[in-house]
Amino acid sequence: MSIFERYLTLWVGLCIVAGIAAGHFLPDLFQSLGSLEYAKVNIPMAVLIWLMIIPMLVRIDFMSLRQVGRYWRGIGVTVFINWAIKPFSMALLGWVFIGWLFRPLLPEVQIDSYIAGLIILAAAPCTAMVFVWSNLVKGEPHFTLSQVALNDAIMVVAFAPIVGLLLGLSAITVPWDTLLLSVGLYIVVPVVAAQLYRRWLFANGGVAAMNRVLSVLQPISIASLLVTLVMLFGFQGEQIVAQPTIILLLAVPILIQVYLNSGLAYYLNRVTGEQHCVAGPSALIGASNFFELAVAAAIALFGFNSGAALATVVGVLVEVPVMLSVVWIVNRSQGWYENGAAVRRNTKAKAAE
Repeated sequence: MSIFERYLTLWVGLCIVAGIAAGHFLPDLFQSLGSLEYAKVNIPMAVLIWLMIIPMLVRIDFMSLRQVGRYWRGIGVTVFINWAIKPFSMALLGWVFIGWLFRPLLPEVQIDSYIAGLIILAAAPCTAMVFVWSNLVKGEPHFTLSQVALNDAIMVVAFAPIVGLLLGLSAITVPWDTLLLSVGLYIVVPVVAAQLYRRWLFANGGVAAMNRVLSVLQPISIASLLVTLVMLFGFQGEQIVAQPTIILLLAVPILIQVYLNSGLAYYLNRVTGEQHCVAGPSALIGASNFFELAVAAAIALFGFNSGAALATVVGVLVEVPVMLSVVWIVNRSQGWYENGAAVRRNTKAKAAE
């Protein structure tokens, strides 16, 4: 894990301070940046998002989808959690906590927007950081790669319908043209561009060329994320200063969602008899979020000043500490996991082959 990844929460905290200060002292600059739009897409933000996402997607080899059948139990569990449970459980938690329990403590005009941001956050399974979490639990790398590739492929067709459905159920007006444009800009275009660039790199230098390019792109991706966060908090500063508890309240459903879905994925893998080296990354993939995409979609749909944008950024804030706690649980519980009847049975069957 790089220094940036290890201390992501610290960097986000510093970006909050820097963004709030910049928004207070340079309001005209932020208003100018916010006005640079075309077809409801903020141009500076679109560029930053591409610089964040494309380096991550260059790592993904979609040819690894051929290996999906080797880990069918873990793949099945993770897909079930990511697409049939996580977005819907987050919507429920958002309605319960933000729409009901915490409602008196939050700005009334932003309630629906906060819930929308939580839904968008949960509808995008993690892509990049998953490789870090998988390594920390000694996960099967081929499973992790094939699962991420499959999730990215599903995201192309499932992200917009799921977000649209849940926003509609929340009585939030769905700007379908903007939602579909966001999918095209922040999923389809980066995936296609990254895969074409990946093929070109391997055709003109192989693995060495790939490693050289990634060593350059990774810092650019990190810098783009930090600049994006400063911009977001520059627009959100007044709201946060007025009610700093908003961040803590938004973190509650996110934390519950992570532990709920990671625990369920881990348990289902144990029940089906999957190996621990697959169950670990399955649980982590099932719980974590593609927050870069979520931030971009929330801004495109609701704007910089929206509660939706703030809710997705809170997801970035809590990502590292909460996922590291899940890593700790997975590692410490390996003995309990491998003592499961189905796991022992499948282990004996593999040994006998």
